[in-house]
Amino acid sequence: MFLFLNGNILKSEEVRISPFDRGFQFSDGVYEVIRYYPKKFFELESHLTRLKYSLSEMRIFIPDLSGIENSLLELIELNGIAGEESIAYIQITRGTQYPRKHSYADSTEPTFFMTVEKFPSKKNEMQNGIKAGLEEDIRWHRCDIKSTALIANVMSSRNAAEKGFTEIIYHRNGFITEGAHTNVCVITGDTVITPPLSNFILPGITRKLVLEICAESGITYFEKNISVDELKRSDEILILGTTTEITPVIEIDGEKIGNGKPGPLCKKLQQEYQKLFLSNNNR
Repeated sequence: MFLFLNGNILKSEEVRISPFDRGFQFSDGVYEVIRYYPKKFFELESHLTRLKYSLSEMRIFIPDLSGIENSLLELIELNGIAGEESIAYIQITRGTQYPRKHSYADSTEPTFFMTVEKFPSKKNEMQNGIKAGLEEDIRWHRCDIKSTALIANVMSSRNAAEKGFTEIIYHRNGFITEGAHTNVCVITGDTVITPPLSNFILPGITRKLVLEICAESGITYFEKNISVDELKRSDEILILGTTTEITPVIEIDGEKIGNGKPGPLCKKLQQEYQKLFLSNNNR
């Protein structure tokens, strides 16, 4: 397996990262996950814009990202997955600092790491829907930063697996924020509703695209706070994300949503979304 580390492409057994790296000791870093639909990365510039935002908000030096597409494509080729649906994982930490201390030096050199792996679309989930659970959102107040500090999400994912759920949907003060891995929107009648962006919600790339699809297709949509009761009473619930794409939620905490099947508006959005990445790969 070939990986990227600090400007070099190496075999996995050659990769060395210091135990004094602040990403290892403090989760002091950010990340992005980008979808690869042969033969191109999807919405690469949008992901890099968000990566730069996260780095800026964390006050981590932004390394040169100009060659990132070529490096990722080289990894795809070297790992023999050029013809496969895949994902790229990008992680940039503040870098190595000794001795260990909470404060950091501005001169610290970031650790820049990337890997790719085969990741086929979850077609069964997108076609048939998933079951999700609800949890109080106890994460920190800067969820708009795509930080590697994901222990709350990890614990929620474990809880979901133990209960037979695919995703956890968070709520704070009675209102929906987002999923443990995804953004959330609901459909009432023929209207798409999603919570407005805030420091509690990651500005999702798929979320942005879905709202653009709505605008271009004449689908009524708006952003507003959604209560837990409104979520449960909605006709359809969708989770949106790079790895989930547009996936319907057919059950929340054992309660059926709508008729318990993916609805017509979900299917329309999925079709339009598919056109986007097919068009992207034909450019």
